[in-house]
Amino acid sequence: MDRSTYGPALWSHILRDQLQVSEGEFWNCVRDRDLPHRGGPSVPAEALPAELVHLLIARVGLDESTVAAMSKEAAVARLQRYWTEGS
Repeated sequence: MDRSTYGPALWSHILRDQLQVSEGEFWNCVRDRDLPHRGGPSVPAEALPAELVHLLIARVGLDESTVAAMSKEAAVARLQRYWTEGS
């Protein structure tokens, strides 16, 4: 049995079919910790904390679309208004 092509073919199979990356992406990840893009959603820089969203919806009574449109500062101010004024 000649193993001269077995190793490279197996390596290509693992990269392509199991890891779903190119060889360059693989080595960038190993050397530089540059993770390959997997298509998942990215978290916005100003994402609202989950607990803040929950409080605005469950306690204050705002709907999800209103909360989704708020900046972090506006959401915190709205929750503080609820706690101080009760509205």
